[in-house]
Amino acid sequence: MISVPLARPALDHAEVEEVRRVILSGWVTQGPEVEAFEAEFARFVGAPHACAVSSCTTALHVALAALGVGRSDEVVTVSHSFIATANAVRYTGATPVFVDVDPVNGNILPGAIEAAITPLTRAILVVHQLGMPCDLNAILPIAAAKGIPVVEDAACAIGSEIEVGGEWQRIGRPHGDICCFSFHPRKLLTTGDGGMLTTDSPELDRKFRLLRHHGMSVSDRERHGAREVVFEEYAVLGYNYRLTDVQAAIGRVQLRKLPEIVAKRRALAARYHDLFGRIREVGVPEEPRWARSNWQTYTVRLPSGTDQRRIMQRMLDAGIATRRGVMCAHREPAYRSEPWRCAEGPGRCGCAPGSCRLLANGERLQDGSIAVPMFHSMSEAEQRAVAAALEASLND
Repeated sequence: MISVPLARPALDHAEVEEVRRVILSGWVTQGPEVEAFEAEFARFVGAPHACAVSSCTTALHVALAALGVGRSDEVVTVSHSFIATANAVRYTGATPVFVDVDPVNGNILPGAIEAAITPLTRAILVVHQLGMPCDLNAILPIAAAKGIPVVEDAACAIGSEIEVGGEWQRIGRPHGDICCFSFHPRKLLTTGDGGMLTTDSPELDRKFRLLRHHGMSVSDRERHGAREVVFEEYAVLGYNYRLTDVQAAIGRVQLRKLPEIVAKRRALAARYHDLFGRIREVGVPEEPRWARSNWQTYTVRLPSGTDQRRIMQRMLDAGIATRRGVMCAHREPAYRSEPWRCAEGPGRCGCAPGSCRLLANGERLQDGSIAVPMFHSMSEAEQRAVAAALEASLND
């Protein structure tokens, strides 16, 4: 029986009451609540525009599509991320070009990006891994020099901050061209599922809104409120990627709670640093001086040669839920047939199927680290139980 789960959403009666209000209003699809949520979210992160969608995966797809990414194009990104990052590239017909990540924090290595860029590169898709901001101050000049747009996969990073020019700014401002968020239940802000795109470009925001709603020229709300008959048009091939008003109502409450949730998780992370730091050869995540993580997920690196699965099973037997380190898309069965390449090009690095020497850091992190329980309501006793279970498993 699980006594300490991996995650637990911070939901209570406040969200219940808002959902009740929206249901009784009679308007439950994309409408006034979504519009209000978008405006409040934009203010929170400091973005001129925010557009709500059904998930971060759809946000990434819309972002790349709005930039014109398509067949025969390439997108420089990381394999070491949830598979949705690579999949979104493939949804457009483009090929992901994978580069390696930092061996400690799992974020894209800025120094590896330029070698992966070719005349076919249409975008750079970076990930703020597990809520830890990647080094945008190093990445953005590379992209600007090449004239390539940057999309930020900030699925986990709502509430995280980065120092830019001596000023702390929230992820999502955005710093690249587009930033994409997730509202999955494991995230700090959840709507059950959902996503958001932010941008400082009104033209990109207009494209997002067309693409999320079948390419429809007017919204349902506009038609509903019109005093004259309105015939809509469908000028582009769009998708059904809308967020509902029921979900948006939950998101608005969650957004008000977010500063307190981030502060609590930063305190939890500090306690974990201390507890795990006492266990010999266990590596803890490191926050660069220019970054403030929301600590959406806390991972530890296991001692070299440790059987990851055995440790996870021992902890599960003790009632502690864990997950393996962040996956690598190029090692998954789907990407034995889906096209991808590393910086050296298809087949040139001499790698075996499911392995690439140029992506070795990500592979080691997947195999040699585990995510431990982390949630807003976590007690000190629960954290101590997690640390004790890991230490006992390593000594078993």
